[in-house]
Amino acid sequence: MKTHTDALLASRVLTTDHDWTHTIGHAVSIQTAADDVVRAVVRQARRNGATWQVVGDALGVSRQAAFQRYGKPVDPRTGEPMNTTPLPGTTELAASTVEDLAAGQWARVTEQFDPTMRDGLPEDALAAAWAQIIGLAGAYEGHGEPEAARAGDMTVTNTPLTFEAGDYTARITFRDDRTIAGLHILERQTP
Repeated sequence: MKTHTDALLASRVLTTDHDWTHTIGHAVSIQTAADDVVRAVVRQARRNGATWQVVGDALGVSRQAAFQRYGKPVDPRTGEPMNTTPLPGTTELAASTVEDLAAGQWARVTEQFDPTMRDGLPEDALAAAWAQIIGLAGAYEGHGEPEAARAGDMTVTNTPLTFEAGDYTARITFRDDRTIAGLHILERQTP
């Protein structure tokens, strides 16, 4: 059945025509329609009692990832649906912060901290924390693409970090004013 469906979908876009703009645009519209179908089926499954674990298993992701993509969290303070759209530009902010950390630009990083972070993690403590990671995992080699998700009133980013002897994740939490409310370097868990 899957091969038949794949062939049917491919036949709708594969062409001998060399108008690739049209062909690619048509393929994207099919993908968008498929995403809409998945969203509708997930909503129906949830209305009929399927747990987020069941949904996640079907999608090949964790139940939390399924909820973050398709869930509609309700703010317990107001009873209203929560904003789930990440703050625009936070993946770029996260990448820039990681690059500043790797370059030893402690002041540039701490300037972005909100007052609580600034009080709790001054420049020298940030430098010491980064040195501790280097001591555990060797030289910093680079970072991957940050991912962002809205969590209540903040946007949380996760950026994969590669060191010569270990992999970590930089989890940076941004307030809507773009200040940093949290910065953690976590050992990356392998699935």
